[in-house]
Amino acid sequence: MNKQYDVAAFIWPAYTGDEPRTRMFWPEGYGEWQSVKNAKKNGADKPDGYVWERKPLWGYVNEADPAVMEMEIAQAYEHGINVFIYDWYWYDDRPFLEQCLDNGYLKAKNNNLVKFYLMWANHHATQMWNIALSDELPSDIIWRGDITPDIFRGLVRRWIDKYFTHPSYYKINGEPVFMIYTMDTLLKSFGGSDNTRVALDAFRAEVKKAGFPGLHLQAVYNAFEGFDYDGRYGGTPGDVYTLLGFDSVSHYNMGTQAERNCDYTEMIKKHQAGYDEMDAAGRLYFPEVSLGWDNNPRYRSFKPNIMKNNTPDKIKTALEQAKAYVDSHDLPVPLVLINSWNEWTETSYLQPDNVNGYGYLNAVRDVFKNSK
Repeated sequence: MNKQYDVAAFIWPAYTGDEPRTRMFWPEGYGEWQSVKNAKKNGADKPDGYVWERKPLWGYVNEADPAVMEMEIAQAYEHGINVFIYDWYWYDDRPFLEQCLDNGYLKAKNNNLVKFYLMWANHHATQMWNIALSDELPSDIIWRGDITPDIFRGLVRRWIDKYFTHPSYYKINGEPVFMIYTMDTLLKSFGGSDNTRVALDAFRAEVKKAGFPGLHLQAVYNAFEGFDYDGRYGGTPGDVYTLLGFDSVSHYNMGTQAERNCDYTEMIKKHQAGYDEMDAAGRLYFPEVSLGWDNNPRYRSFKPNIMKNNTPDKIKTALEQAKAYVDSHDLPVPLVLINSWNEWTETSYLQPDNVNGYGYLNAVRDVFKNSK
């Protein structure tokens, strides 16, 4: 009998025009598909020989449409992906890009096939998403990712009542899984690790009051944030993941942008080095596979950090490596994370395109769904 794995793909919920505030970044009205569709046109300042002409085989679909998501859920399930991790945003005292989850996935009739959980993408929103300004002002902050403790308490109720209680919400030992992207803005929100730990403990208590056995808190691991990161905010310096009581860690993208400027054969080695680092630190780690990197579609000028030769065969090798990690470790669930389902403008996506067809999806299916 085949072993069952939980294969979770991140979803960047920007491929919809349903959120009115997206038009400040993508005025054509169909979300970040605008950057995908216009990538070559936007590339006049790119060097000779550089081409980015990727096109989605499913078209520039609206992922806030339940009919679209029913198709995508069916394709994910068929190819061995059974969890979506939705990037979730809160900016300027209101949600941002929530329609993709609320109107697309949650209204899809087959969402029982692929479970979901949230990654609070609590980073700042910048002009990086706006190709008219991304070259000149890539770090210009539009909305801040840090929030007040009072707002956090309101978000806890929103997460529990609106999402954790949904029958398709992903759980580990009955505990809803909730991922947090960056420790920087988290610590700033509460004024250091001591106060942040109090807030997260209160979050756990509210989840228990709602009838769950607990909360599984998962962090996106970043080596630059992990140790002695608390000095600017106060509190106890040290291993922030332990201080804050996170249950597990994983990655969103493997390596820094500079480290992704490589052949994918080297990225496979970086994945293994990352797994070894987690073991050496004694962390509960769920392996992550990054599919690629090239964020030139978001810029007019050339960004030289590009991962090359991330072919389906090499992706399959990385997936087999992650599977071997799961098989050789005593994890509470056999969970593997993949970046991502649809990060088109970072060239790290599973969805079929005109370059590799269904190659990436087939690699996932071959490793995890058809494995013995």
